[in-house]
Amino acid sequence: MTAADTLDIAREALLTILMVSAPVMVVALSVGLIISLLQALTQIQEATLSFVPKILAIFGSLLIFLPFMGASLGTLTRELFQRIATGG
Repeated sequence: MTAADTLDIAREALLTILMVSAPVMVVALSVGLIISLLQALTQIQEATLSFVPKILAIFGSLLIFLPFMGASLGTLTRELFQRIATGG
């Protein structure tokens, strides 16, 4: 395995990580922004108010995006095993 192969594998792994984590992060960011706006508009500065909706939204998005995440990680794993088996 050459240095170029190693860099290619690392690039594919990083792109897969970004693709897998992006939907959940976007949901968390959106919910956090909405809750922050509501807190600013109503002047309710309770710290725990932002945690519960964000946690529920993250769990919900994980349930929705779990098949996509598993398929993406499975594809990457199969490609890596294929490269190991063929030696390149």
